[in-house]
Amino acid sequence: MTKQKSIRIGLAMAALVLMFAASSRAMFGHENTLTFNRPVALPGVVLPAGSYSFDIVGNDSSLDVVIVRNQKRTKTYFLGFTDTVSRPHGLPANALVTFGETPASTPPPIAVWYPIGDTIGHQFLYR
Repeated sequence: MTKQKSIRIGLAMAALVLMFAASSRAMFGHENTLTFNRPVALPGVVLPAGSYSFDIVGNDSSLDVVIVRNQKRTKTYFLGFTDTVSRPHGLPANALVTFGETPASTPPPIAVWYPIGDTIGHQFLYR
């Protein structure tokens, strides 16, 4: 095998590795679309029944800022700091949110959002 052919093969392998890394990053991003069949609350806002995009703002080193937008991501409903918390043992993997307590006549507040596949959740700060 010639030196030039070895270099081409090496570059092709590096390109494949980079493409795989980029695609796996996209597959395991933090954005989730959540659908609620009744109104729910976040700090300072009530979300009507519907579908919403929940996502992390910024990179993986700053996991404490969450943005909630409409499903098309054209309107922002919430942008704020959260506390990162561990997913409780025994919480089913398909449980993406937990709710706080509230009277029956008011929308339940979303206490924590757990992104799909993550062991870390984002606890909303109600003050």
